[in-house]
This record gives sequence, structure tokens and C-alpha cells, in this order.
Amino acid sequence: MTTEMVDWGLAVSIGSRLAGAGPEVSASEAAATVAELRAGAERSTAYVRDYTGLDAGALTAPVVVVDRPAWIQANAEGFAQILTPVIAKVTEKKGPPGPISLAVGSRITGAEVGGLLGFMASKVLGQFDPFHEPHGRLLLVAPNVMHIERELHADPTDFRLWVCLHEETHRVQFTAVPWMREHLFDQFGALAETVEPQRFLDEGLQRIGDAIKNRSGGSLIELLGTPEQKEILDRVTGIMSLLEGHADVVMDGVGPEVIPSVRSIRAKFTERRQGVGTLDRVLRKLLGLEAKMAQYRDGASFVRAVVDKVGMDDFNAVWAKADNLPTLAEIHDPDSWVARVHG
Repeated sequence: MTTEMVDWGLAVSIGSRLAGAGPEVSASEAAATVAELRAGAERSTAYVRDYTGLDAGALTAPVVVVDRPAWIQANAEGFAQILTPVIAKVTEKKGPPGPISLAVGSRITGAEVGGLLGFMASKVLGQFDPFHEPHGRLLLVAPNVMHIERELHADPTDFRLWVCLHEETHRVQFTAVPWMREHLFDQFGALAETVEPQRFLDEGLQRIGDAIKNRSGGSLIELLGTPEQKEILDRVTGIMSLLEGHADVVMDGVGPEVIPSVRSIRAKFTERRQGVGTLDRVLRKLLGLEAKMAQYRDGASFVRAVVDKVGMDDFNAVWAKADNLPTLAEIHDPDSWVARVHG
């Protein structure tokens, strides 16, 4: 009943139409790209292990090279899993909607989610999907990789391996640290418990509209978050900053040894991350993508600072248990994490 409050089929359909197919390529080019991305991910496993000391062992997760519609389908399934407890909480507090309200509301929500997925699907190069059973899966979005490498005039072989290094690090993070997946699920569950339906419905749309109209304000999460929700989101942001920053450090640490043009790629890609055009910047801010960029930057600074201070082996204490994860404050003050964890 709960997931029917969002028309996921409509969301996938709209998102796929908005995202488009990506750059035009021949069948042979597409096949070669898929093969090279698979090979790059496979090569990256050893690079990540040797650089970080993390070994995924038997708890592996598959690597899947996808197009934009397949990425949208995967994320719709993930969103449904995240939102199910939230919607259940709303239903518990307000009661189930009537059949007409459910039919209309599910399509409106489906269209909104589809718009978000369609925007994102043209941006994402790769993603670890923690919701896929049993241990998650790594998605590499081939059309976007080809689009960006052309836009940056990057060497395709170098760029594809560079992307694979970052994304494979995420796969290793979740498979070598098997409690991480469940810990993130627990945070989403805690967030669902804080939902106040009336406040969400009464204030949410107005504040979102104001943010778009004024081109100001925070992301959707910041606009709708209560103090309790923001405390949970701070924990999640600390975790995500660690994961994203760690992956950036690995790709830049391994890169010079195996990717000849890595410095040029990094410089061009960092510039591209700033976004282009006013509408693009507004959407990035509203969807929280600016915060995502900060996670790369701040998380990488944290990882480098800790590794410089105590070395990679002692940095890896961060993966030992959930209590060792950095708080958002510690992300910005690495010495405080070292003092807390290593005394």
C-alpha cells in the first residue's frame, strides 16, 4: 500500500524521457566502452586494495554498466525502499488517503520524482547502489562517461579508468566494511521516525517555491528539516563526506601511477563540477548537489590530513566500527577525530 502513494512506473517513464539517451555512438563504440569500463573496474580492485589496505574479500558486489534509463530504474527502486518507512509513518499519523486522492497524488509525486531522476541521470558517472540485495552493486553509466570525456577532451582510456578508481573505491568501502550498509539503513529509518506529516504538507511546498523563486535558500532537505532531522542528516553528511572524500583521495593517489593524463583530467573535472548556467546552479543547490560537491572537498581534506598525521593503517580505524566514523564537526577538524579515536 505504501509505495503505491508514488507512481514509480510514471517516475521512471518521465525520468527516462527527460534524461534522453546521451551521445550518439555506434554499436561497436558502445560495446567497446562497456568492455573497457568493466575491465577498468576489475583492474581498480587491486589498485584500491594496495593503496588503502581494504580487501573486499568474499563479500563482493557486482559491477553493472548501464544506460540512463537503467540507472533511473535502479534509483527508483532505491527511493521506494527509502521512502517506504517515511510514507508508512505519514499514513500512520494521518490515515490512508482515499482512492481518488491516492490515484491523483501518486501521479503528481511520481512526476516530481521523475523530474528529479531525469535531471540527475544525465550527470552521474557511477554510483554504488547499497539497496540491491544481497550486498549492493556498482553502477557505471556508460553514456555519461562518454559524454563527459568528450566534453573535457580527455583521453578516453585514461578517463574511464579514473572514473572506475573512484567508483570501485565505493564498492570496496561497502563490501570490505559490511556493517556500513546496515548503518546507513538505520539512519534512514531514524529519519523516518521524525517525520511530521502536517508540517511537511503545510510548509514544504511553499518553502520550496520560495527557494526556486528567489534562487536562494538551502536544499530540499535543509528547507524541510526539523532540528532532530538535521542532527540525523549531520551524521549522514559526515559519513558521506568520508566515503566521497576517501574515494577522491584514492583516485588521485593511484592515478599518477597508472593514468598518464590524470592531472589534466582532475583540473578539468574540478572546474566542471561547479555547474553551468543559472538554472543548473539553482537546481544543484535545491537538490543538494552543492552539498555533494562540498562532501568531496571536505571529505578529501579530512582523509589527507589524518593519513598525513597517523598513516593509512591508523586512518583505517575509521572502518572498525560505527563509533569510529567522523562526525560532521570532525570532518572539519581532523585532529579532533585523531584525538578521540587514537587518544
